[in-house]
Amino acid sequence: MTDWIYPAGSAADGDWSVSLGAHDSATAVDGWAHTGLKVAELAPGQAIQLDAASEERIVIPLGGESFTVSIGGDDYLLTGRDSVFSGPADVLYSGINTALSISAEQGGRVAIALAPAKQSYPTRLIKAEETPVELRGAGNCSRQVHNFGTPAALEADRFIVCEVITPAGNWSSYPPHKHDEEKEGETSLEEIYYFETQLARDMPAPEATDPIGYARVYASDERPIDVNAEVRTGDVVLVPYGWHGPAMAAPGYDLYYLNVMAGPGRVRDWLISDDPHHGWIRQTWDAQSMDPRLPFGPLA
Repeated sequence: MTDWIYPAGSAADGDWSVSLGAHDSATAVDGWAHTGLKVAELAPGQAIQLDAASEERIVIPLGGESFTVSIGGDDYLLTGRDSVFSGPADVLYSGINTALSISAEQGGRVAIALAPAKQSYPTRLIKAEETPVELRGAGNCSRQVHNFGTPAALEADRFIVCEVITPAGNWSSYPPHKHDEEKEGETSLEEIYYFETQLARDMPAPEATDPIGYARVYASDERPIDVNAEVRTGDVVLVPYGWHGPAMAAPGYDLYYLNVMAGPGRVRDWLISDDPHHGWIRQTWDAQSMDPRLPFGPLA
């Protein structure tokens, strides 16, 4: 069976700490065709290159003061953030067959979400203040979603990209759901989860700490999949099909994940089916309040 879990460093390739699903990724994943992810830690002044390919991409600063993305002689300045738990950063979309150079004067960590695509759309800089921020769920299912790469926010060909912050002790990607069929009310989408973790903001600093979270994926039909993974900063979980959720922030530790989704269907839309055993939980949210620890970032 294909390994769907990639601990930090296990999908590294040259300057990239993660390189999965791209046209030039050294790590091959059987049966994976529609999404990709690259992550790099840049030293001060270092530049990293992506050659032109039939991939649409979004450059997402994960940590660092600022980044410059050069495309065809044009430079785009992206304001970064202290960490993924500091709220949105500027992001940059580039269409297909576009070479990129990414640098950071002070250094920093950057992700590139990508998807093989055929139709090209214009390069677009989405500022942090323009990012749609959604507080989703309620109670201990409260989480914060940055919807910069969803169909309502970004014109693109194939992919849907967002990021989620889950406060310590909460569950997100819940109730468990799937998007592995093209049918009425559902689209077939591969999905990547890239995780980062931190000691919760309201926790005293212990002498030793190991921020963790958990991710669950299980079968929705005869195709076998059974993931119950402990995750840390830099870990990746791939969801080719099946029910997925919850993504759990362990008590004492906040959880972040970057989601990259795309599939073979004609419609670029995130349409899901809940696991019928657990979908009822949505009905309880109307009687609960949003977690007061949200939002993270400048909206707080």
